Amino acid sequence: MGDLWNVEKIPFVGNEDVTQDLGFHYYQPDKVVAGKKMSEWLRFAVAYWHSFDARLVDPFGSGTAIRPYDHITDPMDLALAKVEYAFEFYQKLGVEYFCFHDRDVAPEGDTLRESNANLDKVVDRIEEYQKDTGIKLLWNTCNLFNNPRFLAGAASSPFAEIFSYSAAQLKHSLEVGKRLGAENYVFWGGREGYENLWNTDMKKEQEHLARFFRMGKDYANEIGFDAQFLIEPKPKEPTTHQYDFDAATTIAFLQTYGLDKDFKLNLEGNHANLAGHTFQHEIRVARDAGMLGSIDANQGDKLIGWDVDQFPVDLYETTSVMWEVLAEGSIGPRGGLNFDSKPRRTSFTEEDLFRAHIAGMDAFAAGLIVAAKMHEDKYIENLVADRYSSFGEGIGKEVGNEKATLATFEEHSLDIPQSELIAATRSDHMETVKVTINNYIVNALASK
Repeated sequence: MGDLWNVEKIPFVGNEDVTQDLGFHYYQPDKVVAGKKMSEWLRFAVAYWHSFDARLVDPFGSGTAIRPYDHITDPMDLALAKVEYAFEFYQKLGVEYFCFHDRDVAPEGDTLRESNANLDKVVDRIEEYQKDTGIKLLWNTCNLFNNPRFLAGAASSPFAEIFSYSAAQLKHSLEVGKRLGAENYVFWGGREGYENLWNTDMKKEQEHLARFFRMGKDYANEIGFDAQFLIEPKPKEPTTHQYDFDAATTIAFLQTYGLDKDFKLNLEGNHANLAGHTFQHEIRVARDAGMLGSIDANQGDKLIGWDVDQFPVDLYETTSVMWEVLAEGSIGPRGGLNFDSKPRRTSFTEEDLFRAHIAGMDAFAAGLIVAAKMHEDKYIENLVADRYSSFGEGIGKEVGNEKATLATFEEHSLDIPQSELIAATRSDHMETVKVTINNYIVNALASK
């Protein structure tokens, strides 16, 4: 481990000094929680694009980020140097995984052949650092949204040359994934949607998108790339409507085109909010369908209506996410928590990049601790079981009886007075439930 970053390896400091911002207060990778090490439950990953490429621009201002490699100007020299900086960052932060798009790590050439050659040079170096450090690739993907050629989509583009180019780019990206041992491969359809229905053949575009996914999985099988394939839902922005709107829409799409046995979902907190859902809702939908694959860890801002990719620090939300993960038994078969997050534009120093990741890692570690205590007490499980207990007796048992018909329920209900029906309901005491969850957060963390 070198000295490229002006930060030492991040230690665990506990809560004696709550103002310490370059140390973990809750995250201890080897600490056993609910039968597994924290590092096994959480499987943290650093997003290459936000951490090492993003300049912290916003729609109204240029970049503010200060990074230790800013003095390097040649694009290929910079791309190769960033690998060394990135792997030192992973080691000092204490994460075991990273994620990237193909164009994050290497500059694009004039032709795909040139772009592939640039990428291969950088992948050579990434592979060397992986062997030296043991740090693994949680997932890779290809950037099919940034270049102007993707102005109307990639796989869903109305232009055949763009579909062909996208498919060819995907082929090489899958080869890179196999070479680097990626545990997952992700598709995020940033521009796979429409601006306006008047000029859109939606059925054709979705058929082409499904064909694209199928070819990708078939080629992965052909070359022996045994990764978990994931779709990342997002409802809008930059398009008016994206075809992978939310978890439910994406699952329906996969089922419609016979892809549901080969693909699971990579879910993101801020994307859930843009779809009008909570992060917990999206994870629950995926869990119930057996399609939870991995998680992009970030949060939105209730006052800002776009994808701001803040680092997650909301303990209520991280507790709800980790409750779902504990109920599932893992974050999917090979999933992890990728910080698809960036510091705020006003947090521009290299130390701030560490501080932001520490905050996110601690927030999810805290959420794990709280959720584990709730599971240990079976608070939610008992709450839900009690609420639906009437289906275990009397007429409730008939709901699960395939021989029961509408006439069965008519015979039972026809003459029951309204007063008895009202008496059959019970208060949810929802305010108490919410306060109790707050109490779990406070008490579980105070005892650590």
